[in-house]
Amino acid sequence: MNDFVVVANRLPVDRVGDSWQASPGGLVAALAPVLRARSGCWVGWPGETDTHLEPFHADGIDLVPVALDAQDYTDFYEGFSNSTLWPLYHDLIVAPQYNEQWWDRYVAVNERFAAAVSAVAAEGATVWVQDYQLQLVPGLLKRERPDLRIGFFLHIPFPSPDLFRQLPWREPILRSLSACDLIGFQRAADESNFRGLLELIDATAVRTGTFPISIDASIVAPGDPAPVRELVGNPTLLMLGVDRMDYTKGILQRLLAFEQFLERGGEATLIQLATPSRERIDHYRRTRREVEEAVGRINGRFGRIGRPVIHYVHHGVPKDQLGAYYAAADMMLVTPFKDGMNLVAKEYVACHPDGSGALVLSEFAGAAVELHQAYLCNPFDVSSIVRAMEDAAQPDPQRMRAMHDWVTTHDVAAWAASFLEAL
Repeated sequence: MNDFVVVANRLPVDRVGDSWQASPGGLVAALAPVLRARSGCWVGWPGETDTHLEPFHADGIDLVPVALDAQDYTDFYEGFSNSTLWPLYHDLIVAPQYNEQWWDRYVAVNERFAAAVSAVAAEGATVWVQDYQLQLVPGLLKRERPDLRIGFFLHIPFPSPDLFRQLPWREPILRSLSACDLIGFQRAADESNFRGLLELIDATAVRTGTFPISIDASIVAPGDPAPVRELVGNPTLLMLGVDRMDYTKGILQRLLAFEQFLERGGEATLIQLATPSRERIDHYRRTRREVEEAVGRINGRFGRIGRPVIHYVHHGVPKDQLGAYYAAADMMLVTPFKDGMNLVAKEYVACHPDGSGALVLSEFAGAAVELHQAYLCNPFDVSSIVRAMEDAAQPDPQRMRAMHDWVTTHDVAAWAASFLEAL
């Protein structure tokens, strides 16, 4: 039995051949060091449907798999989690779909996760539930295991009360979250949005707090920039984008802004790394198609044989290689329409301890609250992104140094310690 349990949609490992390796991604990077330090266990789905695994140990962590079948993946993950909650919580960038069958499956899968946690949690254990896929787990656990101390952290934004009220199943979700001993949010605005809904369920004594997540700066090391810069022709100005291929990330608008930057006489090369994401969902496929059409058009206009102005890849880049890209980039473009935090922005800052580089950052990313010395822009206004690019082309090193100091002192260990201390 375990005195400390993290439960998330995914286990922090992926199967590679016959072994398991640490997964990429912000949530894993943030929580794995905390779990190792506390000798707890992680409950989650192993990433393969119709696979039943016994608990195992990998990457220094005790892991408890929860099985999902193909229909679970379609209705719970692609459906309710990512076609209902994700667009709703990101301010209706695309329209959410409200489907009763998806909701029923969301309930059933959350029950399965809650049962798995209950089976491995010791009497009086602390359970830390992660993110929007598992919002019913706290209420289910509290009903069956009132001895547990339960915290919940939402990694994505929480929408305004008017938007959340659209959700046909708003009350069960609110009641479940209100059963927590502590609910954590990325920004004060998210916490305020949640508290504005408590009147719906007659709950006022709910403990909430704002705990902006961060990175483990000690393992985000700047790599050698020379090979990257040589690979793309040693440009005068090298810009970089690193994103999941998601419609919330504003990649198309970023490309349009880059095109305008070139039209106005700017000289630059852009590397855009776009990791595949949720590719069976229509809006994600459309986003990829629009991005790739724009890349082709802009390269056709401004590129030369052997010298495209945009170097684009649609596959993951190993975490240990990203440091070289961060170090090579004169400018990082982080321009989401909406983002809970965006750890890529913090990783880039961590790789520029000497004050070099410049960060162009959407004012709607959670990171903008802390990294306010960045060159902020409105991602819905292409001309605003262009102006930020032009300002960042002549950067003030003091801005980057201030952000670097913040990121290295307010790291993931400080984030976890602050939440768990409050819990």
